[in-house]
Amino acid sequence: MKLSATAVKEAKPKVSPYKLSDGGGLFLLVNPNGKKYWRFKYRYFTKEKLLALGVYPDLSLKSARAKHRDAKDLLSSGIDPSAQRKAIKLTGSTAAENSFKLVALEWFSKQKPIWAENHWSKVERMMTRDLFPQLGIRPLNEITPPELLAVLRKIEDRGALESAKRTKQIAGQIFRYGVATGRCERDPSQDLSGALANPIKKHRAAVTDPKEVGPLLNALDGYKGTAVVNAALRLAPLTFVRPGELRNAKWAEMDFDKAEWRYYVTKTKSEHIVPLCKQAVDILQELRPLTCKSEYVFPSARTLSRPMSDNAILSAMRRMGIEKEEMCGHGFRAMARTILDEELHFRPDWIEHQLAHAVKDVHGRAYNRTAHLPERKKMMQAWADYLENLKIQALRGNVVPVRFG
Repeated sequence: MKLSATAVKEAKPKVSPYKLSDGGGLFLLVNPNGKKYWRFKYRYFTKEKLLALGVYPDLSLKSARAKHRDAKDLLSSGIDPSAQRKAIKLTGSTAAENSFKLVALEWFSKQKPIWAENHWSKVERMMTRDLFPQLGIRPLNEITPPELLAVLRKIEDRGALESAKRTKQIAGQIFRYGVATGRCERDPSQDLSGALANPIKKHRAAVTDPKEVGPLLNALDGYKGTAVVNAALRLAPLTFVRPGELRNAKWAEMDFDKAEWRYYVTKTKSEHIVPLCKQAVDILQELRPLTCKSEYVFPSARTLSRPMSDNAILSAMRRMGIEKEEMCGHGFRAMARTILDEELHFRPDWIEHQLAHAVKDVHGRAYNRTAHLPERKKMMQAWADYLENLKIQALRGNVVPVRFG
């Protein structure tokens, strides 16, 4: 039965301390000396704990219930209210300096300069949305595996299984940075192996049947939007680089004398060379007068100081009627990997190197950026000529028609 303000006021001391319950773990403790204390009894990961809320009459029944609700809200989010109170009191101390959020931001500031924008923005969003609200003020060294798991479970509960897995990886990197800098003793994420549901792996949508490639490329060539997006759509299958690498391409990286595009690949932390076929050079030379005032080959429609949106190519394909189940930005990489191997019979190591994968030789050494460059130049031109032939066949009706555009 719920307490009333009158019952609380009239509660008399007895020989021994006794409790008056208000439900949900909230109770009034009446001591023999007449002092009355509000307490909240709860369990945190099977451990029974007690939280002091205040002293009556300084803290009324109504105010005690409000504090009780706040503490229960923290529990439902996987946060121990006692631990949070302790962390707040430690502001300005070593423990506060070693809070999860401050250590995470320190780690992030060191990684951000070497990451691509689309990657660091995703990491920043994961930390801000999922990690900081529940772990931010907690001392890094006091966070337990069950506490971290509770955070990840909330991500799983919204159906984002892959996001939960990636957030666990990010948290692990933060903890390991904390270990390296002396802020914690170990990484609790290591104890969560097998605790999360495995996301069902889905291959990115890609057209890999030569009979369907021609119609697709003709549809892309016919895009009626801006010249910048049209050029990007035509260049994507010829270079089959990652979408982020394409949209961030810069004019300073293009060497038209050597017909090469050289840029730094964040994923493999190495410089990459893309041999430019004749068709690719023609597209770039056609676009150059339009965007040469920007450092970016494909600048944003709003400002020349930024590259085009990461959704520009996807949105263009969707407007042409190319569904997400048919093709995506990464799909050109799968298209090239499959057809160069199965139809054109180029060496797999040449293909993998051109995809900017971390290919190693038989001795375990990573290939340098110029490995097999003459052969790759021939491969890229042969690939472009092959695609050109598929487009011609599609226009002549020599292939099975498919719905694109």
